[in-house]
Amino acid sequence: MLVLSPQAFNERTGIVIGLPMTTASFNESNPFAIKFVGPKNVTSYVLAHQPKSFDWRARGAKAHPWKQVSEDVFSAACEQLNQIITICA
Repeated sequence: MLVLSPQAFNERTGIVIGLPMTTASFNESNPFAIKFVGPKNVTSYVLAHQPKSFDWRARGAKAHPWKQVSEDVFSAACEQLNQIITICA
């Protein structure tokens, strides 16, 4: 998941809000999927049309080993989401 909510919110509520990520290649033709290549040269996609939230404490969620996507990927995801719901800065 590409987390969009700020850390202060996440820590206070135990909830994260973000966009799912996948390596499923059928997303190549998805106009709402942001394609990028990760550190291990794996093609991945951020699904900007599927915002989600979940209780990260209850699920025992941890930060992904990559820690974060590039600023370009994050910006592209926010821009794509803004085209749908216009709230992401």
